[in-house]
Amino acid sequence: MLQVKNLAKSFTIHIRGGTVISSFTGASFETKAGMLLALTGPSGIGKSSLLKCIYRTYLPSEGEVLYNARDGMLIDLASAGDWDILTLRRNEIGYVSQFFHIMPRVSALETLIEPLVIRGTDREEALNKAREMLTYAGLGKTLWDMYPSTFSGGEKQRLNILRAIITKPRLLLLDEPTASLDKGYKERIMEMILALKAEGTAMIGVFHDRDALLALSDTRYDLVRGNYCDINEV
Repeated sequence: MLQVKNLAKSFTIHIRGGTVISSFTGASFETKAGMLLALTGPSGIGKSSLLKCIYRTYLPSEGEVLYNARDGMLIDLASAGDWDILTLRRNEIGYVSQFFHIMPRVSALETLIEPLVIRGTDREEALNKAREMLTYAGLGKTLWDMYPSTFSGGEKQRLNILRAIITKPRLLLLDEPTASLDKGYKERIMEMILALKAEGTAMIGVFHDRDALLALSDTRYDLVRGNYCDINEV
């Protein structure tokens, strides 16, 4: 579903006289439907930046990101137009960031309903699905009409994940999805990710949580070595 070829990203620091800092270079890997590929390497190696290049929050400096879209088109996410990228984000590609970014003054319930309605789901059906997922993730009724800005870190992260997976994207990018969750809620979120994998979603993830990496990943790509490695070597 996704093939990354010789991808690289560098940053130019203009306030430091145009100093160029390299994040990662020569990354080449692929992931398939129903498979989760973990990106590993020490902090600062560029794992999160690589995910952002795939999602096109960052524009890659070099390389290709070839995505097989639902309509059969092969699209290079590294060079596609902004409108094409926004359309794919809305319809096919999900992303869970380490940080919670949701529109202010929108309730938790509406945060989940909106992406479903945009994709054509009946509002009542979307409402029922949102309630079901919020309940399972331990976000009770008292929080449904509240603004997520008032939530704890763990509550925000659970909502963040639910928003990304409720539409069942074809490709899901996960940046430390379980980092701020306690054991009980982490297990529930992992169950939801595994269920999505079983339905055919392709995934790429960054995990500092070894338990989550071992439970969710099928293989891993080490950014230091530049090759695939056994998960248990981590």
